[in-house]
Amino acid sequence: MKRKISLLLALAMSTSLMLAGCGSKTELKENVDSDVIKIGVFEPMTGANAAGGVLEVEGVKLANKLYPTVLGKKVELVYVDNKSDKVEAASAASNLVEQEHVNAIIGSWGSGNSMAAGDVVMDAKVPAVAASATNPLVTAGNDYYFRVCFIDPFQGTVMAKYAANKLKGKKVALLQDVSSDYSVGICKFFTDEFVKITGDKDAIVAKSKYNTGDQDFTAQLTNIKSKNPDVIFAPGNFTEGALIIKQARQLGITTPIIGGDTWETPEFLDIGKEDVEGTVFSTFFASETPITSESKTFLDAYRKEYNKEPAAVTALSYDAYLVILDSIKRANSTDTVKIRNEIAKTKNFPGAAGVITIDENNNAVKDAVLKVVKDGKFTYLDTIKPE
Repeated sequence: MKRKISLLLALAMSTSLMLAGCGSKTELKENVDSDVIKIGVFEPMTGANAAGGVLEVEGVKLANKLYPTVLGKKVELVYVDNKSDKVEAASAASNLVEQEHVNAIIGSWGSGNSMAAGDVVMDAKVPAVAASATNPLVTAGNDYYFRVCFIDPFQGTVMAKYAANKLKGKKVALLQDVSSDYSVGICKFFTDEFVKITGDKDAIVAKSKYNTGDQDFTAQLTNIKSKNPDVIFAPGNFTEGALIIKQARQLGITTPIIGGDTWETPEFLDIGKEDVEGTVFSTFFASETPITSESKTFLDAYRKEYNKEPAAVTALSYDAYLVILDSIKRANSTDTVKIRNEIAKTKNFPGAAGVITIDENNNAVKDAVLKVVKDGKFTYLDTIKPE
């Protein structure tokens, strides 16, 4: 009798486990096949990169407001804060794919944050589209990570040519954030191109270092001042960038200081004030030069919604959303692998920040824009096309 009862209990438990397993699969299928398509918004909403994350969130929200459905389904945005931290970034991405079962992901501002999520999206086979993460390693070797912006080899080259040809620089000092994959990468590409242009292997006269969060740059700037460079290249976070320029001017350094796309935030102007007047940096888009009909749609809607001019990264995050929606339409499916395959096929897509073609390395082929700080505002200077 005891043996029979034990066998019956074991059978009951086995049946229960089988039913539970079937239930979880059914629940997941219902989530995928429901009337809602989920897009994860993976951004730094707190921490050192928060200002950039907020700008990208604005673009995604606006795109979702203008284009709220696809395949007859509502598009739901699921926000996660990667807290400007690489460990938190991997955890946030895991939450999106494992708990929220999103169909695609947008983000992140900050190449290091995007890179930290790379293995997560690749293993889960969920496509991610970065708006402004420019480090080549974000997409390198990862079939599931894409971007709608140019990459640092191009950006570094553009700024090296500007330093050499426009500013007539022969000697340059670098000030790089060694805790930032973005800053380290773009400095390398700048160096390679500047040395090539000048033909002088000693054209970089100083390579000073700092970390995100540092506030006193006196030692680095004093060293740079002693080298008497023609140009200072300081691509890094907007806060540190503004402080570097402010402290350089206080030390009597009048040398032109140039940077990269990360400077384009209101905080850069608020911190730097009159000291950042005349500084030049590379970025992705200028509202003064709308490129496509979608540019006008975006600009009109953004100005009405936010009552200000958009940052370039806001236009890019808007475009990331549109590229994903277009890929879902072309796939005619919510299957993440099919969506990924269509993103990879994107050609001549008219986005707000320009026409987007995804190349064989999952990168967008795009122009670069130069902006200058003039009268306390970011002002269009020039457009540079890839050669």
